[in-house]
Formats: sequence, C-alpha cells, structure tokens
Amino acid sequence: MILESGRDSALLDGLAEPDPEFLIATENEELRARATRRALVVLVSDHTLSTGSDADRLITELLAEDGFTVDAVVGVKAKKSAIRKAIETAVVGGVDLVLTVGGVGVGPRDKTPDATRAVLDQLLPGISQALRDSGLACGAIDAGTSRGIAGVSGSTVVVNLAASRAAVRDGMATLGPLVHFVIDQLQTASVE
Repeated sequence: MILESGRDSALLDGLAEPDPEFLIATENEELRARATRRALVVLVSDHTLSTGSDADRLITELLAEDGFTVDAVVGVKAKKSAIRKAIETAVVGGVDLVLTVGGVGVGPRDKTPDATRAVLDQLLPGISQALRDSGLACGAIDAGTSRGIAGVSGSTVVVNLAASRAAVRDGMATLGPLVHFVIDQLQTASVE
C-alpha cells in the first residue's frame, strides 16, 4: 500500500516509532550469532601436508573476518575415504561450515566433489555456480573450471573451493553472504 501525504497520514496515527534500543539489541544479537559460528577447513592434497602454511593462514583470516571461529585446519590425502571421513567428523562435531580446499579439478586424483556428494543431504547448486562465475571473473581459472559442489549435511553447510590463492580469496568474498544466509535458514528451521 502506498500512502499519500496528508490523505493517508491518519493511517499512521497511533503507530509507535521503532524503538532504537530494540533495533540495536536485535542487530547485536544477529552479530553475536554470526560471531559464534564455527568452521572447519579440510585441505586436500597429495603433496606434503603442512598446516600453518600461508594458505591456512589466509583461509583462517578470511573466515574470521566473516564471523567464523575456525575449529581446525585439517590436512588429508586426496582419497575419497579420507576426505569423506574429515567432512563427516566435522558434521558430527556440529560445525556450521566445512570448507574443503583442493581436489576439485578434472585430474585423476581430484576426488573432493565425489567424496562430498556422498555425505550431502541437499545440494546447493547456486553457491557452486556463484563460485565458478566469480572465479572466472577474477581470473582464477581453477575456480572457473572447478567441479566443486556445495550443499548441506545435517545442519552443516559444506563447500568445495579450488586451491589457488586467487580462488580462495575470491571464493571467500563470494561465499560469505551466501553461507550466512543458508546457516540462518538452517538455524531457524531447527528452532521451529
């Protein structure tokens, strides 16, 4: 309904102005809820696995900037069983987000999407496509040609990212609002 000044102003008479303290409290609750969100990072590689690398620090920093506490960064070999076990362990542990990095190409050892698909209850193809589109736009060819998928397992969002620094940086910029939106939906559904 569009109100015309004067003629329809009587409709607004008696309505209270929004309470600024309520609005601030509501905003603070939302920020607190997001600040307590937990993530686990799974690095998939056939190479020597070393946590504490530049890639680990970048991912952890970007997740923290987006309101996540990173429970752990776990390195696993590029084997379906190892990848799946790491994701399942994180889901059972109750994290809000599992972010896998690597193993999403077309090579014979790129098994991350296959292992991920096995644990998902629902696919989120829009997130996967948004990551590919933004990856191509920023010149991260590995992100643009990724077979990575995204979805939900239980109440955990699981997302595959390509491993290049550009793919991680751009992927996190794209992913943040989308993942928070899905987590909000999952948390609302679990309350109802």
